[in-house]
Amino acid sequence: MSLHIGDTAPNFTADSTTGEIDLHKWAGDSWVFFFSHPADFTPVCTTEMGRTAQLADEFSARNTKPLGLSTDIVEEHWDWIHDVNSTQDTVVHFPILADPHCVVAKLYDMIHPGESHTEAVRSVFIIDPDKKIRLTMTYPMSVGRNFDEILRVIDALQLGDKQRIATPADWRPGERVIIPPSIDNDEAAKLYPDGWEELRPYLRLTEAA
Repeated sequence: MSLHIGDTAPNFTADSTTGEIDLHKWAGDSWVFFFSHPADFTPVCTTEMGRTAQLADEFSARNTKPLGLSTDIVEEHWDWIHDVNSTQDTVVHFPILADPHCVVAKLYDMIHPGESHTEAVRSVFIIDPDKKIRLTMTYPMSVGRNFDEILRVIDALQLGDKQRIATPADWRPGERVIIPPSIDNDEAAKLYPDGWEELRPYLRLTEAA
């Protein structure tokens, strides 16, 4: 199944390290950072699980729930968490889904035969409170994710929803944002009373509120 930005995130019920999870019910009114791993007790995955745990306060500040997935069973996940906590100097509290039969991995198109017929690639899905997929990223098995980028994207999506703006290349919170071309100058004057810099009629930069 190929998923696209704007699609409703397929719901599922699966066992996890914190109990059974129904994705849509578990997500509630929060955003979700849903990310997959090839297998437990693998080096890159261990660092990523640890980094997610270390960033717990950052995700919480963004009303975002991390949800991991690995194509192993819960009991193996629990043993692996001990290693993650020990080697990454953290404590994993977020749930890790068990997916030994690759049901969720196939539902979200995480199995890429060129990489492996049985292990999920490093996929990322950012899901909003309306259960819509807002971002997808896929990394090869050998490359760890950039968590600065994941947090930056969540910031950009949430600010865009709140203020009807777009963000330029390499944007960081606090920097200027773009007024979308779909908003004409009359409407922009009401939405952005502090004004803007017009580099071109289609490229107007303003301060984020």
